[in-house]
Amino acid sequence: MTTQRDYYDILGVERGASEADIKRAFRKLAQQWHPDVNRDASADERFKEINEAYQILSDPQRRQAYDLFGQAGVGGAGGFDPGAAGGFGAFSDLFDAFFGGGAAGGVRRGRPAVGSDLRYDLRITFEESIRGTEKEIEFPVLDRCPTCSGSGAKPGTEPRACPQCGGRGEVRHARQTMLGQMVNVVTCPRCRGEGKVVEAPCADCGGDGRKQRSKRLRVSIPAGIDDGHQIRLSAEGEAGPRGGPPGSLYVAIHVAAHPQLRREGTELYHELDLSIAQAALGTTVRVPTADGEEDLEIKAGTQPGTEIRLRGRGAPHLRRPGARGDLHVLVDVTVPTRLSREQRQALEAFAAASGEANIGTGKGGVIDRIKDALG
Repeated sequence: MTTQRDYYDILGVERGASEADIKRAFRKLAQQWHPDVNRDASADERFKEINEAYQILSDPQRRQAYDLFGQAGVGGAGGFDPGAAGGFGAFSDLFDAFFGGGAAGGVRRGRPAVGSDLRYDLRITFEESIRGTEKEIEFPVLDRCPTCSGSGAKPGTEPRACPQCGGRGEVRHARQTMLGQMVNVVTCPRCRGEGKVVEAPCADCGGDGRKQRSKRLRVSIPAGIDDGHQIRLSAEGEAGPRGGPPGSLYVAIHVAAHPQLRREGTELYHELDLSIAQAALGTTVRVPTADGEEDLEIKAGTQPGTEIRLRGRGAPHLRRPGARGDLHVLVDVTVPTRLSREQRQALEAFAAASGEANIGTGKGGVIDRIKDALG
């Protein structure tokens, strides 16, 4: 079975990378690995892998599903499909990577830049990760300026179309090559791609259209979330300059470790120490579960290394409401290293009743035999 590489690793970006960072990484890799440029035997497969990663990470909804659930969240899409979501965007970005402009010479009107994505690290308890919870968070953010409503222009005035690019946000330069005329399209240096310029800046924000403030949000944490998961909140990041749309806020979840339980996905594990008498005679003990402690019956003659599985006592499934993993109780029998006189006499009597010889503390004595028997 082939192991699917992480899409972020394929593009060489961090999990909190902005859309601009992802697009930049894709263009760079496309120039390097396109089969028409790279004659390496592995170039074709590598290029398909890069396209697949970009189609997922450049689409906000598919990226969110991938961040939460991995390959299962995006259906294991593979290969370059121009008809899929983000397919034409990938083709357009590929065209830009080689020719520096929009696909097929199409006109791209100027538009304000998107605000930056933000990351917030949220720590929750193990119990909160199992039950789900709501948390109020507060963080600093560049938000829309209340004085100019984000336009960046002095109240009573409006930004006007950039005279250098005519409001398109880009300028074009034609040049002759051996293949004919090539048109190079670049971002307008005056308006920086926005298509508008502010002649009378807002005094409160200096023409940027944004001001720093503290923002509060209530975040819903779903039951079963695990350490390292991220929750994406669209349009809750920084506002874009001069009225640009806001970025996203990524809430990175950090779950405190449980003192007695170890989690692997939806499965929980607990190591249970029993005495020789408890393992041999049987008993009832209290064990921790995802929902608190409960009684567990230990059968007489339970051996070291026994695994007792409690169905439905694990962590909830994120994508299957009502479904839960299991709790695995791993039994270990503790052999005493120091015995009182009464304990020694009791063990010697047990050994004698069992017909064992060499009773004592030397090599081959009852303690050694018990240790050997219990591993």
